[in-house]
Amino acid sequence: MNTYAPLPRTLVVRLDSAGDVLLAGPAVRAVAAGSSHTALLCGSQGVAAGHLLPGVDEVIEYDAPWVGLKPPAVSREVTDRLLRELSARRFDRALVLVSYHQSPLPVALLLKLAGVGWTAADSEDYPGVLLDLRHHRLPHRHEVLAALDLARDAGFSLPSGDDGTLRVEPPPDTTHLTGAEPYVVLHPGAAVPARAWSPARAARAAAALSAAGHRVVVTGGRGERDLTSHVSGGHALDLGGATDLRQLAGLLAGARVVVAGNTGPTHLAAAVGTPVVCLFAPVVPAERWGPYGVPHVLLGDQDVACAGSRARRCPLAGHPCLDGVGDGQVLAAVTALGGPPRRRTAPRGAAASPPPGPGGDRATQRGATV
Repeated sequence: MNTYAPLPRTLVVRLDSAGDVLLAGPAVRAVAAGSSHTALLCGSQGVAAGHLLPGVDEVIEYDAPWVGLKPPAVSREVTDRLLRELSARRFDRALVLVSYHQSPLPVALLLKLAGVGWTAADSEDYPGVLLDLRHHRLPHRHEVLAALDLARDAGFSLPSGDDGTLRVEPPPDTTHLTGAEPYVVLHPGAAVPARAWSPARAARAAAALSAAGHRVVVTGGRGERDLTSHVSGGHALDLGGATDLRQLAGLLAGARVVVAGNTGPTHLAAAVGTPVVCLFAPVVPAERWGPYGVPHVLLGDQDVACAGSRARRCPLAGHPCLDGVGDGQVLAAVTALGGPPRRRTAPRGAAASPPPGPGGDRATQRGATV
């Protein structure tokens, strides 16, 4: 008589933003295929994305003092509460997913204290007994592939038929928000200002797209309503603050093309299969953080002085890497990915595309994948 060991209860840790959680999705599916129960531990900025991922049975929220743009203070009470939650769930195994510049060891210590039997992570730091599998990520790997590498070497593989691209649960129909006509989404904001156009440059892009015959929908969070109002002007439909993350997924799924910076909505667009024109500031490397698994075009000068600096605010006058991208480049990229506009005239009152600013169409277009 054959006997089989029960599948483990597994915890996947990804403590960063919504975009980071979305990029962890393929690794989460690999873990879920080999586990009886799969939980995701993530910060408050990633919870909504965690609930969208196929394969996740539960999401546990924890804002770590060593992660994020504004990390919370160290709290014994919060730490004790987390340890109780993790202990009560009796996880057999854990995978800690981190970016190449982060250490998994603080959370690995907490997992050991909570009784997690086996933990794996990428770590360049000596882990002592905190990691049962100390994994080394290969150089120049995209975050999606690095997470899948760790999952595979921890014994978790994607199921047959899973191509390893980003996915979310089927999003809702948002036609009641957008209308039925074809549209292009412009998402002007980003949590890190260095990774987005200036408001004036984004407004000029909305005007240029509209003047070229595209119907433009401008999206943003509740705290970005002033930005989306400014960018949409009289040229575009302003849906700033009108959607939660699940509704935004539906809105992006209905778009012909999404124009956005290196931010969560770019990865959400990829997860619903929509082509992306990505305004990619080189403060982080595109080979690790670019749009994954969908047709895309990267716009932006990747050779400016701040490349690789991880700067949160542009240190160079005029934000040359992104504000130097010309309207012609944007229009060409949108057409390459989504075809020409499907209506012949711009809406009444739409302004003609203004001339390129300094740098104009000289900004570099690189990494195109169409």
